[in-house]
Amino acid sequence: MIEFLIVTLASLLAGFIDAVAGGGGLVLTPTLFSTYSGAAPATLLGTNKCASIWGTAWATGQYARRVTLNWRALLPAAGLALVGGFCGAWVVTQVSPGGLRRALPLILLAVLVYTLARKDLGREHAPRFHGGKETLVAGAIALVIGFYDGFFGPGTGSFFVFLFVRVLGYDFLHASATAKLMNVATNAAALALFAAKGHVWWHLAIVLAVANVAGSLIGTRMALQRGAGFVRGMFVVVVSALILKTGWDALHL
Repeated sequence: MIEFLIVTLASLLAGFIDAVAGGGGLVLTPTLFSTYSGAAPATLLGTNKCASIWGTAWATGQYARRVTLNWRALLPAAGLALVGGFCGAWVVTQVSPGGLRRALPLILLAVLVYTLARKDLGREHAPRFHGGKETLVAGAIALVIGFYDGFFGPGTGSFFVFLFVRVLGYDFLHASATAKLMNVATNAAALALFAAKGHVWWHLAIVLAVANVAGSLIGTRMALQRGAGFVRGMFVVVVSALILKTGWDALHL
């Protein structure tokens, strides 16, 4: 019973963090692995995806009501994110992601340093591309990060947010809203694969999904009320935590 409570609370917190700045997997995934250490990793990952996709979908809907998104450009990009997720999931069955695991802390550190150095980054919403160019650039980002999510995964939401801010010129609020849409697609790709192979504990996933949606509701409301500055601050905190976590993991390979 205590294990059930721990992972449920972790899913609530993960939903909150993921709704604001991405990176909810930083909380729920290690909690599942430490709580159910004897379970198959694929089953825990599948259960995590099944829980998190509902919170992410809920956040996407909430953002869509209050933040203007260019659906004509972003829906094709979401489709490419799904394709990238499938391809990445297939490649990881053929190639070990060990090299990427070692490089990830340095990549995240570069993202953090750049964000801190550019005080004005992501504070104003000024899209750099329009029409077909926005579709093309957003699609390229979605395909690459979607592939990364399927292949490895940690920090996917944060990478989406950073690239939508830096490359497309979105503010952090619009970038976070867009990242949620992409995450729904990549999570759906991974979940389809895990579910097809029977790697989901549905009885646990349903409860975790409810908790994740509750956390997502709180996080989305706070982000919408406090704006891009709040999302930027949370982004810095999440990326810092990801650097510590992935750095520790890389040292213990």
